[in-house]
This record gives sequence, structure tokens and C-alpha cells, in this order.
Amino acid sequence: MQETMRQRIAAGKLFTDYCEGLPEDRLAAKRRMKRFNELDPADAQGRAALIAEILGASANAWIEPPFYFCYGTNITIGDGTYINVNCSFIDDGCITIGKRVMFGPSVNIATVNHPINPAMREFMFADPVTIGDDCWIGANVTICPGVTIGEGTTIGAGSVVTHDIPAHTVAVGVPCRVLREISEMDMAEYRPGMTFADDELVRETKAS
Repeated sequence: MQETMRQRIAAGKLFTDYCEGLPEDRLAAKRRMKRFNELDPADAQGRAALIAEILGASANAWIEPPFYFCYGTNITIGDGTYINVNCSFIDDGCITIGKRVMFGPSVNIATVNHPINPAMREFMFADPVTIGDDCWIGANVTICPGVTIGEGTTIGAGSVVTHDIPAHTVAVGVPCRVLREISEMDMAEYRPGMTFADDELVRETKAS
């Protein structure tokens, strides 16, 4: 039995996306994207409903418009994650984002590659991207197909992540490389010489 294009995408094989209902799926996603990006900023309930429609599942996450994607339904986002403005997720392959992940503005995630052979350039192949819990992805970071970023890791602004980055590290650069492991000092200071105070940020609950 011949493989479908969706099966080929999932298997990381060459595919084309102009058949088998894929163009119609992308068009429907673009319409949802347009509705989301034009939503009244004060309509939190409408935003939550549209995020669930875009992802195909409810998500306790906050996404700032504009937000760009191919399908949306190939993206999974964990609780407490925040995605800042102008992020673009090319989700022909699966993008899995953990809990409490922070994205700076203009982060790009790509799951699709093209052959280097010019004669084959019209075809694509996909590799999934995974980002672990509690990561911080800085502004203007690009994450390339097939990359896994371990939990608790910080990726510096402007980095291009071309390979896996281990958990609990600080990684920066083009291409992105591990700078160092997260240290005990990092856990005690929020910037050099500035320590956390137990009473520095106190949330006050006012009776309604």
C-alpha cells in the first residue's frame, strides 16, 4: 500500500504539500490565524477559544499576536507557556513545547528542510522540534528542524540553533553553542550581584 503524504511527513521522508487535502488544511489554518491576529486585545476568552481551535486542543498558554503558523494542529504547548509577539512556527512536522516556556519576540521554529540538490528543491522533508519545560528562548532566535532543547535551558537572543542543546545550560551564538551550565549563582541571583529577596515581590490579594 502506497504511503500517504501525511505518513511520509511523519516518517521524515521527502514529500510535497499540494495534494491529499494539505492545501485545504493550510487555508483553513490561515483563516484561523487571521481571526486570531485581528482579535480585540481585551477579548481574553475569545483568544483562549481561538488558541484551542488553532492547536486542536485546549492550552493554558498565552500567545501574543501576531502569531504565524502553517497548520497549528501540529503544535503542542504546555501549561504556563508564554509566546511573545511576531513568532513564526513552521509546523509541517510536530513542534512540542513544554510547560512554563518563555519565548521572546520574533522567534522562528522550522520543522521543514529542502534537499540541497537544486533539482530536488521543490520537495521537502520534516523533522520534529522539541523544547523542554522551563526554557527561555530569547528574542530573534531561530530553531532549525530536528532540534531538541533540554529543560531549564536559556537560549540567548539572536541565536541560530542547529543541533540539540542539553538541559540546564546557557547557549548562545550562530550556530548556537553551550556557553556554560546553569550554576548555583544563577539560582541565587537574577542578574550579577543582584540577589532574590523573599519579600521583594509580594502578591497582594484584594477582596472583591
